[in-house]
Amino acid sequence: MRSTTRTLSAVALTTLALPALLAGCTAEKSGGGDSGSGGGTVKIGLITKTDSNPYFVSMRDAAQAEADKMGAELTAAAGTADGDNDSQVTAVQNMIASGVKAILITPNDSKAIVPTLLDAQQKGIFVAALDTPTDGNQGVDATWATDNTEAGRQQGAYVKAALGSTTPVLAMLDLQPGVSVGDQRHAGFLEGMGLTDGSPEIAGQENTSGDQGKGQTAMENLLQKNPAINSVYTINEPAAIGAATALANANKTDSVVMGSIDGGCAGVQAVQDGKIAATVMQFPSKMATAGVQAAVAFAKDGSKPTVPDTGFIDTGVQLITDKPLSGLDSQDTTWGLENCWGDKS
Repeated sequence: MRSTTRTLSAVALTTLALPALLAGCTAEKSGGGDSGSGGGTVKIGLITKTDSNPYFVSMRDAAQAEADKMGAELTAAAGTADGDNDSQVTAVQNMIASGVKAILITPNDSKAIVPTLLDAQQKGIFVAALDTPTDGNQGVDATWATDNTEAGRQQGAYVKAALGSTTPVLAMLDLQPGVSVGDQRHAGFLEGMGLTDGSPEIAGQENTSGDQGKGQTAMENLLQKNPAINSVYTINEPAAIGAATALANANKTDSVVMGSIDGGCAGVQAVQDGKIAATVMQFPSKMATAGVQAAVAFAKDGSKPTVPDTGFIDTGVQLITDKPLSGLDSQDTTWGLENCWGDKS
């Protein structure tokens, strides 16, 4: 999943080829293959968390481009805000009534949406989650998502390596309690740092909801409590950009190592500008493109992708920094700006 964000720039579409998108996946026939048969244009529904977040705008644009390419009809809807399950339930019901053959969704509530998705499946509709798995992977035939634990681990490994022999005095800018993406990134970061939640190196923690303004306030609060902070975990790039403002105001930009996750163009630019030491890029355009391709395949012959034992098809992450460190695979910000949220065409 992509945590709640507000970023500053739009993103471009992926042009990755089908073999790369579906690496590790093979097609199998569904017992309900006749549900997708018949002539006419394939109708696909896409439901994102919001329609104002650039991350999900990039996902929608990539899905639309792939649907156009494949001659499918895409109907898009979104929740009114991150966490709005009711609007997503209504969108699913409307799409079922309109006769879609497939629904692609980034769940706002991974558990509450499951009964509605199960209802769609029972009506012969292919359902796939993008970015955020459902609870227990219920109600979906496939999921394309970032391994958020691995994204967090890469952020933590970079911050640890950048500190070298210096003992961390760590500030953690989290999402909010009980959200799987935030929990996974948090746990992965600590693993990469070689720490645990009880480690004395953690100077403080605050929730930011992935928001830039809240990220700045959280960083200001933690610096006030402990001016010796020398390292920062951030749930996403908007929180990191907010924290960077607080660090700059306190004249601490050069004395603190801060990492992040997202890979949006604004976040990569912040790395290039020296506001963030490194970020971990994810690929929402891959998720959307692969989902549309699978939806069209199902509509044609009832085939479904085989999902790995992990429960989801990993669309990968990439560490981005202009200060590479030994033992860590990274790309620089020039590459990052050319590939933010998916290869540019």
